[in-house]
Amino acid sequence: MRRTLIVVLSGSLLLLAGCGGSGGDGTSSSGVDGSIAADSSMSSPGIALAPESGGVSRDQAPQAQTRKEVVTGQIFVTTADPVEAARDAVAAVEDAGGRIDNRTENPETDNSTASSSITARIPADELTATVDRIEQLGKVTSVSITRDDVTMQYQDLDARISALQSSVDRLKALIAGAANTADLIEAESALSSRQGELDSLTSQKNYLADQVELSTITVQFSTDDVTPSPGPDTFLDGLVSGWHSLLDAVSGGVVALGRAIPWLGALVVGAAIVYGIIRIVRRPPAAADSAESTSGEAADSPPVDQGDTAQSP
Repeated sequence: MRRTLIVVLSGSLLLLAGCGGSGGDGTSSSGVDGSIAADSSMSSPGIALAPESGGVSRDQAPQAQTRKEVVTGQIFVTTADPVEAARDAVAAVEDAGGRIDNRTENPETDNSTASSSITARIPADELTATVDRIEQLGKVTSVSITRDDVTMQYQDLDARISALQSSVDRLKALIAGAANTADLIEAESALSSRQGELDSLTSQKNYLADQVELSTITVQFSTDDVTPSPGPDTFLDGLVSGWHSLLDAVSGGVVALGRAIPWLGALVVGAAIVYGIIRIVRRPPAAADSAESTSGEAADSPPVDQGDTAQSP
């Protein structure tokens, strides 16, 4: 009976010990999980564990960075009246708030057809609408638009300008509180150098900002298709292109020679006339000089002794 009671008590104690150990482990595990969660929330603010998926979700998404692009392009338009079309294009650009940097108009002549071209600076946000208006002025034969991303360059200029501005401000403060002349001269020299570099970077940023704000588009109007043809891609195409170039050069040389022959003939005839006039003008004085020289030689020659003449064999 006593042994049975001892066995029961021992089993009860072992059971209680196992339950206690299990409870202790559970408490410890929950404490570790809580500390990890606390560390996560402290080290990464704004990040919380999703209750169902277990992933990470941000309270606020980062704002999209504004890109800086320099847009350039070229448009070829064929129209019946290139000069009038260019004027309409200028009006479209000015209505969009842009400006014209270059404008050329060539009316029709006996030797050439009419043509015109403009170099327009168009606000970036009005580029698409303005290009659409220009394309409606005739038949578009070619459109080329290039976008150059200068975001990193713009940010680099901003950072360098900010750093230099801070340095300039500190140097101005040092100059204001300079205790002696040597410190004042040294600070002014450093300020002059930094200020010059700051002005240069500011000019670069302003130029880049102007290129980003206003797109540069060149538009060429003509009555004929003047779209630049692509170059040869294969050896045979290059050979054919070279042969055609040679024929064009020979043809051009023959035409130039035909145009030059009348001028050469006129020059030869004119030179012959001038030469004849010079010969006619200079001939009498030359004859007179010859006669005078002959008489002079006769007068200057000494008389011949007859005796000597007789003695001579």
